[in-house]
Amino acid sequence: MSVYKSLTTSDVLVTPFKVNKNFSFQGASAITASSIGIDRFLGKNITYVSGSSTTGQITIQSQALIYNSIRQLYYTNYISGSNGSPALTSSIKNDGVRVGQNGTQPSYINYLPNTLLADRYFPTASNDKIGVMSIPSNLFGENIKPGTFTYETEGISYTDNGEGGLISASIKVGDIIYEHGIITLTSASSNIDSFTTSSNITCSFQSTLTLYESQYKCTANPNEFNYTLNPSAISSSTEGRVYDFLTGSYFQPYITTVGLYNNANQLVAVGKLSQPLQSSNVTDTTILINLDL
Repeated sequence: MSVYKSLTTSDVLVTPFKVNKNFSFQGASAITASSIGIDRFLGKNITYVSGSSTTGQITIQSQALIYNSIRQLYYTNYISGSNGSPALTSSIKNDGVRVGQNGTQPSYINYLPNTLLADRYFPTASNDKIGVMSIPSNLFGENIKPGTFTYETEGISYTDNGEGGLISASIKVGDIIYEHGIITLTSASSNIDSFTTSSNITCSFQSTLTLYESQYKCTANPNEFNYTLNPSAISSSTEGRVYDFLTGSYFQPYITTVGLYNNANQLVAVGKLSQPLQSSNVTDTTILINLDL
């Protein structure tokens, strides 16, 4: 015997919450494995020539294209001088477009981690180099959790300051784009070649993912679910009928399992109670089922 009861929208509560997972890798072969896919690139301010000056541990890319793409995506609004000071945004044109220093328009996103005043330095001289680490989205999820990234190679340690800056020896040497899994090394004082090619490395970070917890409120009124499905209630001497003492108005069965069904009456989830719960014949009985998806 099956018993169904429809749930209304007021019986379902969906709550999002963030979860994090730790990742740690040691050695170049560990991070470049096909199942991991963390790649490192050397970007260089040179003229692009197809097939020459390539970089990459997993996928081969042009050094010039790596340099230009990183500059375009993350530094376009902030190339205003050798000190990397942020572009001015106080002047407003008639069409509402903000104007930066030297008449440039900082209309690019540049993927800032917060509303704090950004200070992104990017080298622009001929043959200047940058280092780039690319973490795949299947590892970092929605974003790298701020303040959790660490990277060490050849005795040099790099850490994330939680505000989008890459720090080494208490000095900002680059940036981290949390939602893209991109870490950039832009300071000429850092060992960019070691950052991108060394095999003696240790890398760790935490991923971020949003899970949705659905809570279903299953309520049985006093006149509902008052029949037991337990096989021990069947009398072998009365051709499958329940024992007489189970048919009285004072009988209260115990609830052990709650099933959730779709609109086609197909069972999609089963909730098991930690211990049997006796239903009441005078008050409502409510069971809460939580599903994390």
